[in-house]
Amino acid sequence: METSLPRLRGLTISAQTFRRAALANVLWLFVIVSSGATVRLTGSGLGCEHWPGCNAGTRIFPTGYHSYVEFSNRVVSGVAVFVALGTWLLAFARPLPSWVRWVAGGAFVGTLAEAPLGAITVKYHLNPWLVGSHFLLSIVVLMLGILVLLEAWGIRGASVPLWVRRVGLVVGAACAVLVVTGTFSTAAGPHSGSIAVPRVWSFEPAVWLHVRATAVFGISFALLLVWLAVNRYRQIGAALAVLGVLAVQMAVGEIQYHTKLPWWLVLTHVTLAAALWAAVVAFVALLWRPGRIA
Repeated sequence: METSLPRLRGLTISAQTFRRAALANVLWLFVIVSSGATVRLTGSGLGCEHWPGCNAGTRIFPTGYHSYVEFSNRVVSGVAVFVALGTWLLAFARPLPSWVRWVAGGAFVGTLAEAPLGAITVKYHLNPWLVGSHFLLSIVVLMLGILVLLEAWGIRGASVPLWVRRVGLVVGAACAVLVVTGTFSTAAGPHSGSIAVPRVWSFEPAVWLHVRATAVFGISFALLLVWLAVNRYRQIGAALAVLGVLAVQMAVGEIQYHTKLPWWLVLTHVTLAAALWAAVVAFVALLWRPGRIA
């Protein structure tokens, strides 16, 4: 790797090629969230009790429904690792700020770390803390991919006052708390499937915290949304996108709660949570691009 990186710096690839790689990276990182949640919610976490093969000995391939679900997630994760690696290496062949290469490298390392973390999670029979860490790592990696994507496509917002950017950071932090408490809610719920998995905490207190985290995020984001709309800043488009995803995600969350948490609806809720997180990361980043005002 040490000898290949200088060579890559001497190469030049088109901006379009890097854009496509960055977009593919984000899409695969997003798919990881959904595929991992599918494994959890269908009770397929122990479908493959060995790694990297599904079964011991020569039977490395899946042999049943749960094993197919789990093994498919491993395949998706494997592809994501190579896409993340490719994006990182291609970043050295573009005239980009050094932070982009560091962030792309972090996305690759985080994606690669999903594999051993998944193996440890299976070894310890789906310890809920490990399962939650597995999911939250994918969320962090998705954030890094979004930051690289914005730079690759040259997407920037208008200059806004410093206090607005700081409020944006508060919104981002509130969304992170929302995602974490949502993870606790899912971990405390009735899933996954027929496998007896120990639960984190209890369901009602977890939901209580999650609902209140939603309120804090919603209020702080609404205040920022109104200010951007009144002053007609370019970032209002990104804010409206966040609002749209948030509205749908909250509606699905309410429906799933009143319908006894069917797994496919919980999966939709988790997927929308990842989409909300990605939208919020992009929105907050646009508040800070192109940087401080004079």
